[in-house]
Amino acid sequence: MAKTFVLKTAAAQADRKWHVVDVAGLTLGRAATQIAHVLRGKHKPTFTPNVDSGDFVVVLNAAKIALTGKKMETKLYYRHSLFPGGLTTFTAEQLLARNPVELIERAVWGMLPKGPLGRRIVKKLKVYAGTEHPHGAQSPSQLAVKTDR
Repeated sequence: MAKTFVLKTAAAQADRKWHVVDVAGLTLGRAATQIAHVLRGKHKPTFTPNVDSGDFVVVLNAAKIALTGKKMETKLYYRHSLFPGGLTTFTAEQLLARNPVELIERAVWGMLPKGPLGRRIVKKLKVYAGTEHPHGAQSPSQLAVKTDR
C-alpha cells in the first residue's frame, strides 16, 4: 500500500521557479486560470493543498488583455470606502483604462483560496502594464498559455 505524499513547507520554498507570461490579446479568464494554476503549484507532482508550493509568475502587457462579448461595458467591479453610501461601481473598461494591473490581480485573486494561504500565494504574482519588468536577474522562463479550450 502506497503512502500519501505530504510536502513540507521548507521543501516547497526551495523549489520555486519564475515564469513570465505575455497576455497581449489573450482572454482575461482563460489566462487567469492558468496563472492561478501555476501560482498555486498544481502543475507540480508534489502539490499539497495546504502548502504554498507554487512558482512566481510575471505578467506582461496587462493593458492589452481582452474580454469576450460585451464584458468591457457590462462587467462591473465594486469598491467600498467603509463609509455609509460609499459603494463605488465601475466597469471593466474603466478599470482597464485607470489601472490594468488591478484587472488581472482581481481575476487571479478570485481563483485562489481565500485566507492566509491565498494571501501568501498572491504575493508571488507580479503584474506590469507594459513589456518591461525588473525580474530579469531571476531568469524567468516563458510560460505557455493555452488560448483554446
